[in-house]
Amino acid sequence: MSRRADVVVIGAGIAGVSAAYELTVKHGIGDVVIVDPRPPMSLTSDKSTECYRNWWPNLPMVGLMSRSIDLLEKMAAESGNIFALNRRGYLFVTAEEENFHRMVEDAHHTSTLGAGPVRFHPGPFPYRASPSEGFLGAPEGADILVGADEVLDHFPYLTPEAVGAIHVRRAGWFSAQQLGSWMLDQSKDQGLEILVDEIAAIKVSAGAIRSVSLTGGGEIATEVVVDAAGPMAGNVATLAGVDLPLFSELHIKVAYRDHLRVVPRDAPMVIWSDTQHLDWTIEEREALAEQGRDDLLGEMPIFCHGRPEGSVGSPYLLGLWEYHGVVQEPSWPLPEDPLYPEVVVRGLTTMVPGFDVYRERLPQSVVDGGYYTKTRENRPLVGPAGPSGFHLIAGLSGFGVMVAAGAAELLGKHVTGTELPSYSDAFLLERYDDADYVASIGGPMSSGQL
Repeated sequence: MSRRADVVVIGAGIAGVSAAYELTVKHGIGDVVIVDPRPPMSLTSDKSTECYRNWWPNLPMVGLMSRSIDLLEKMAAESGNIFALNRRGYLFVTAEEENFHRMVEDAHHTSTLGAGPVRFHPGPFPYRASPSEGFLGAPEGADILVGADEVLDHFPYLTPEAVGAIHVRRAGWFSAQQLGSWMLDQSKDQGLEILVDEIAAIKVSAGAIRSVSLTGGGEIATEVVVDAAGPMAGNVATLAGVDLPLFSELHIKVAYRDHLRVVPRDAPMVIWSDTQHLDWTIEEREALAEQGRDDLLGEMPIFCHGRPEGSVGSPYLLGLWEYHGVVQEPSWPLPEDPLYPEVVVRGLTTMVPGFDVYRERLPQSVVDGGYYTKTRENRPLVGPAGPSGFHLIAGLSGFGVMVAAGAAELLGKHVTGTELPSYSDAFLLERYDDADYVASIGGPMSSGQL
């Protein structure tokens, strides 16, 4: 097979599907081809927690994420909210006064970046609960709940040890699979083609993209290639002679059958913002030490979190806690941690005491996960890189589903040469040519990762 295409998108995850939607539906490019050996949305994108937020610690990410949420809301309106976008919010909870003060300072800083106003409770304005469904009419910014009484008044299932909480409001979750399917349908109506194949080579001549070769045989002549290959983005970029500063972290999650309804179905994403020590018995500690699981015996990291999953009648709750810190080349099947469901239950119990009922007999659970493929400072790579016609929408880390719409719009502007937003330079690969920027990485710049 030998043919031409205006654009070849490599990767059919949420990044590639969003890029194809942007180029075909928004820009009217009729001959776009997605190439992927797997079905769309089936590698990492379908393992997502499917959450979103505009609450990020630096200006470029607030700008890009806010725009992405604008686009998500627009697509929700156009589709009749087929992908069930809600705005339940993220609730960051702490039992440490000093940590709470830091969280309040950070909230004020994030507010100044354009993420919305901060409101205190008790205060002059009443706290407004989030709608259980949909996103219309919900407040923006963040509500700061001061003191255990205020926290428990609105979220009575949380620990009475809480000294405060911050409810981030332009945040929630949605069905990434339904969104991806809807975008694919719209794109196919405009001529999108999906090839089940792999890219064997990218031909570059005179500093410009000329074609791609397929492992199944044949070649596609094109002047534009979009690297949207998720965990494999670095490998694809190498074919075009581009070295990407990416690495991959293993992240897993667990879905519990919360048959006792410990967490209400209309709850927000709840996030424990303190470190903690798990209260193993002496016998359990000895057994864990014998198994070489010292990682579970000391101080455990912040951000054990969870949220309801599914419709009002669903019994499922998602739980996540990144305590592994495993950086590795992506491989499948994923490494297993048989203790993960129990560890996350114990971590969640610190924040939601009712979860203690599941410690002796764990609820039915399913574990899956994927890789956060990311840059050192946890900002994506979007735009041209290397030879003329080669573009990136990569390094989407653990925020792929929330940023994909905004990143795809930014990519489309680069590809078509239309006016770029103010934050565009912050996501180019060439940012690493700036010595001051590189020096800032790992300093006061926070990654914003949960």
